[in-house]
Amino acid sequence: MHHTVVERELELRLILSPERSVPVPARLSYRSDDPYAVHITFHINSEQPVHWTFSRDLLVEGVFRPCGHGDVRVWPTKAEGRSVVLIALSSPGGDALLEAPAAQVSAWLERTLRVVPPGTEGEQLGIDDALDQLLAR
Repeated sequence: MHHTVVERELELRLILSPERSVPVPARLSYRSDDPYAVHITFHINSEQPVHWTFSRDLLVEGVFRPCGHGDVRVWPTKAEGRSVVLIALSSPGGDALLEAPAAQVSAWLERTLRVVPPGTEGEQLGIDDALDQLLAR
């Protein structure tokens, strides 16, 4: 089965304080063989990049309204007159607040939604085909 990958390189801002932020190169990645998830890889000053995976629906909703709880929260806002999406990540290793350009995130999400429209994610997993093969034996 053919799988599609939708990726986007972009620069996020790590918010250190209300007055200070630093650029963080990142890659957004979506794979049709993992249709419910989005993957973000942060290239920070460390030996290995930092990877986060969470629900595509969470990011889609977070572009429009505050959502999420626990480890990942996402919400839209304005920063210096620009539309941005804030992503709050929490782990045992620490917390991070990242600012992403809303237009770039939205355009990337639209591409993922064209590859796997909402409500069709389960079809990508091949569960029905696997059950048919299992029951045919």
